[in-house]
Amino acid sequence: MNRRVAIVGTSAIPIGRHQSADDDELQTLEHEIMTRLVSEAVRDAGVEKKDIQSLVFTLPRPYTRQKYFHTFLMGQLRLACRGSVMEVMGNGMTAALAFDKACDEILLGRADVALALGINMESAVSASEHMMSSMRTTGDVDFHTSGGFTPIAWYAMDAMRYMHEYGATREQLGSVAVKNRFHASLNPLAQYRKLISLDEVIGQRPIVEPLGLYDVPPRGDGAACIVLASEEVARSLGKPYAVVRGRGFCHDGTHQISDVPNDMIAFDSARDAAATAYAQAGVGPGDIDLAELYAPCTIVEVLVSEALGLQRRGHGAQAAFEGETRLGGRIPISTSGGLTSRGHPAYVTSLYNYIELADQLRGRAGERQVRNARLGLATGELGNYNAALIHILEAMQ
Repeated sequence: MNRRVAIVGTSAIPIGRHQSADDDELQTLEHEIMTRLVSEAVRDAGVEKKDIQSLVFTLPRPYTRQKYFHTFLMGQLRLACRGSVMEVMGNGMTAALAFDKACDEILLGRADVALALGINMESAVSASEHMMSSMRTTGDVDFHTSGGFTPIAWYAMDAMRYMHEYGATREQLGSVAVKNRFHASLNPLAQYRKLISLDEVIGQRPIVEPLGLYDVPPRGDGAACIVLASEEVARSLGKPYAVVRGRGFCHDGTHQISDVPNDMIAFDSARDAAATAYAQAGVGPGDIDLAELYAPCTIVEVLVSEALGLQRRGHGAQAAFEGETRLGGRIPISTSGGLTSRGHPAYVTSLYNYIELADQLRGRAGERQVRNARLGLATGELGNYNAALIHILEAMQ
């Protein structure tokens, strides 16, 4: 079957604090947010409710009030489907998988229109409860969790190794945070929009050396909905759309950080997944106009940009410091503000990445618009990029 999938509609709430505490008099209900977003995204796409035959949801956080969320929301929407309705889970890759599986529904002919959607609520949960859940999810309960080894700790180890091997400086890493905050200042969906200086980044308290407060992602709530359609349907709508031109995946057979000696900052899974995506799309790294990376920390943006071939090995931090990854630079990265400033509601983060690319490729990014943007790349990851899922999108006018 020779089909292509297009993004034709999107909707999202600004990332921030939306979850209500248990003792709040007025409660925020997740399904009320999601039903509104579905309506807005479908209206943006210009399709009919009856056209939707598959929905792929991200699995909600365990803190979500409404359990069995996907089928409950179907009842709220009064939406009957003959394709598939499901929730998917892959920790940080959850939203990328939801997008990927929604694409599959169209590629397999089960639907001509499908939704990738989800909600992530966590801001009203105590930091200790959230961190214990995160450590048990991302680490080894026999070793990492008992030792208090947090996800930020692995990325701090990456940063120390990178600085040791390539002579990168704290200022070079901090410039990624400054750049991302500038991009976020132009994005109405971003959690933090106030500009910051490099001195402020360097002067912040350390979280895990050498990473400080602005080098790591904030906690926040988010929700998003993307309408996907076959390219035949997309053409019939008479509006610009973004088509999925290439896809690549790789899992390196480890969990977070391998216990087998290896190059921990090479991000081999991202390199291999990118090679597959580039080959399928018939393009190379030099053809990419912008990238939205799943990069929880400043060092991750540097390392994955190198693994993708967007920067030379060992040059990514210097390139960011010199402005190559800023709007107007050689290869704008994280024009949404990235995970450090736009925000990181983990189970839906990648949906925001795809929305940013869709806005850029449809010419709707406003002050963030990358001139003549034609090809964009998005990544999803499992911790420390032991697995990567990559999509290359192309603008179609």
